[in-house]
Amino acid sequence: MKHYLIAGVGGTLAGLLLTSQLAGPLSAQDVGKNSSVYEQLDLFGDVFEQVRSQYVEETEPKELIEAAINGMLQSLDPHSSFLSADAYEDMQTQTRGSFGGLGIEVGQEDGLVKVISPMDDTPADEAGVEAGDFITHVNGEPTMGLTLDQAVDLMRGPVGSEVTITILRESEQEPFDIEIVRDTIKLTAVKGRVEGHAVVLRVATFNDETISSLEEELASAVEEVGGIDHITGIVLDLRNNPGGLLDQAIYVSDAFLERGEIVSTRGRTPEESERWNARPGDLAEGKPIVVLINRGSASASEIVTGALQDHRRAIVVGEKSFGKGSVQTVLRVTSDSAMRLTTARYYTPSGRSIQALGINPDIIVAQPARRPAEDGDEDAPRTESSFLSSEADLRGALNNDSYSDEEKRQLEEEAAEVEATAKLREEDYQLAYAIDILKGLAAVDFNADDVSVAATPAVTGEGSGTEAAPVEDSTSGAEAPAEEGAE
Repeated sequence: MKHYLIAGVGGTLAGLLLTSQLAGPLSAQDVGKNSSVYEQLDLFGDVFEQVRSQYVEETEPKELIEAAINGMLQSLDPHSSFLSADAYEDMQTQTRGSFGGLGIEVGQEDGLVKVISPMDDTPADEAGVEAGDFITHVNGEPTMGLTLDQAVDLMRGPVGSEVTITILRESEQEPFDIEIVRDTIKLTAVKGRVEGHAVVLRVATFNDETISSLEEELASAVEEVGGIDHITGIVLDLRNNPGGLLDQAIYVSDAFLERGEIVSTRGRTPEESERWNARPGDLAEGKPIVVLINRGSASASEIVTGALQDHRRAIVVGEKSFGKGSVQTVLRVTSDSAMRLTTARYYTPSGRSIQALGINPDIIVAQPARRPAEDGDEDAPRTESSFLSSEADLRGALNNDSYSDEEKRQLEEEAAEVEATAKLREEDYQLAYAIDILKGLAAVDFNADDVSVAATPAVTGEGSGTEAAPVEDSTSGAEAPAEEGAE
């Protein structure tokens, strides 16, 4: 939901004064409130003048006023902030999907810069930055005490230049440095591919291109396997997706729902509340869906997950999500600046607010930490033995003549798919688990008509939380950090 206040501050103030005049005499209580406000504004003016005239160094009035405005907004909640001309331009560029930097979505928690998620195929992602990491230093300069914008400015620089960030990670005892070469970040909203007979749709962000890219990638993957009837289902991968535009989250949810509520927002007054419902039409044509999430899945990602989970349209797998359940509206205040203001909370179809709580998956599956294999390491992947391993390897074993050549070919293809999924477990355990679920549903002849997509979902909890693997504590992202910023 992206609105703009075109009239600006001046028009707003004029409108308020006109309303007061038309409404008749003010009550004594209203007069008292207004007098208190004017007194505080006079106090601000006095302080501003004292700073401007007596501070030890010369100050720039425009910067002082912008800092005061930003301080006021940031005192409200972690996600409200003032967008100067440069910041406003950056925000518009990011929603269009291309900008310069490292490729990480960051917030602020306890005065430290926290990584919400690394963006796919970016320098930060390739360097090994992970969701939940804290950035304590940039090129040796501490980030503690800086505003988020100041910290982001430290990480920015010319394309091709190098920056060293110091990372504090929960699983590591000591901070460590990561060197990253800055690059132009071109976000690919959706990538699709085929794994066996499953279509994997990796949704990296919710920008202006998300729904159109999802439709194109899904159509291409379905064509690759020979039609929708030849797929076992769809894996919607929302891991480390920090969110984005609300309307795109609604479109993606609607793409897989036939009917019923998708999401609702509730503002300060009933008039500011809104509700969005799905329209007939399911791009998956009833095929089962598995949604993958982790603690880097936030905001718009949680809207999609909550909608599909509440309607029992998808099985949610992975780890608890981030827990950002508020909606920010971008309001223009001048021709080139704006403010991002929290105006509502959003709720899933069953009435859940995930603010500061996140969404629990139906099946908890941790992503094992990858470690290089060492000699004698029992946890290292085992290689197959070169000795005899089956009946077919025995000298003089009987042939199996009960299958035709075509049937044998099909059996070999099925075996190859199983081996491919097994290999995938070493690279991406969570994704392999999701694909196995789709295979299992296909084996029992899953029918989407057997699950509820009604306007009033039966699911009122946050998932069963069935544990499929040892899980690290993923509650560190439960409390939403300060204003997000992409770097």
